[in-house]
Amino acid sequence: MLDRPPLMSDFVPASRRSVMAGGLGLAAGAWGAPQAQAQTPQAQTPQAQTPKGFDLMDPETNLKTLLKLQADLAEKDTIGGFPGEAWAWVSGQGNTKVFKTYGIGTSRVQAMGDGVWRFYHREILYYCDPKTGEILSDWVNPITGKRVEILHIINDPVNRVYRLKGGLLDPPFPHMVVGDRVVFQLDVLRSTEKNPIERAKYPLQSQQDLYQSGELWAISGSLKEVSDPNVTSAENHTAWARVGMWLPFMEMGDRQGVMIYHSQSFKFKQGKSMIPKKILDYTEKNYPAFLEAPKEWKDQRENENTWSYSLKVMKEREAQGKRQPDGSIFGKSDTKV
Repeated sequence: MLDRPPLMSDFVPASRRSVMAGGLGLAAGAWGAPQAQAQTPQAQTPQAQTPKGFDLMDPETNLKTLLKLQADLAEKDTIGGFPGEAWAWVSGQGNTKVFKTYGIGTSRVQAMGDGVWRFYHREILYYCDPKTGEILSDWVNPITGKRVEILHIINDPVNRVYRLKGGLLDPPFPHMVVGDRVVFQLDVLRSTEKNPIERAKYPLQSQQDLYQSGELWAISGSLKEVSDPNVTSAENHTAWARVGMWLPFMEMGDRQGVMIYHSQSFKFKQGKSMIPKKILDYTEKNYPAFLEAPKEWKDQRENENTWSYSLKVMKEREAQGKRQPDGSIFGKSDTKV
């Protein structure tokens, strides 16, 4: 019997370390059925006194706690925002902050019975000027010197299913308790899938044929709040970091290096009014659907991510004859500064 909260390696065999998403679910690589390797924290987790009768080692309690943080057990919409930054790490050359970012995620859960919960979710993330924070429509890539059109992250849907038994990973999910904070840590590393944007067809837009990414989540809230049976939706702060391939619109080819994201995500208990005004105004004008959770359930095979969405846009432009002689699809006319 463990005398501490479980770590991933305590109950997940190495052969099936596949993890479902946590937090607001961002991403450039949205969740489907990723092959994931969890990283086990090295230090022992300090123990806190949990409320009587509240046992985070109990699978149902554990799962409902995670859902309280991510959504609302009363099956109402929740909305959150995640400001952050994105860096280009060029191997052997240096690191450049290329964007500020701001994302919006909306979620709703639905109890299906027998310990099964559907998680409805969509998300959008804007690439913004690294100094002013203004949402960009085009951008001069500081590494290539070329001006390209920005393609924001527009993932709709990013649905998933949580199960008490028989899921990719059965609860209890790995967590830590320190003082009044409960933290679920989920580290998802993907490297077994094909990149939908093939290098042979799109050498400028595809870095490699293997889809490779790492997403690191710390989903946290108040132990006092999540243990209160009268609370259906708890305050939530999620720290999210991502390491991934060059974005297709950057047209970096197979240059060595990675994109690094770091964001802080917050559930907005007072609703969309907590979104910064410029971001909210832009979203209401251009992407109003992302201010509420999906109403219709779609199979997880329909989930969107940056690469699947980019490929759709690229094919549409090719059909319109917009692919340039050098293979560029996102390049603007003034390609050099």
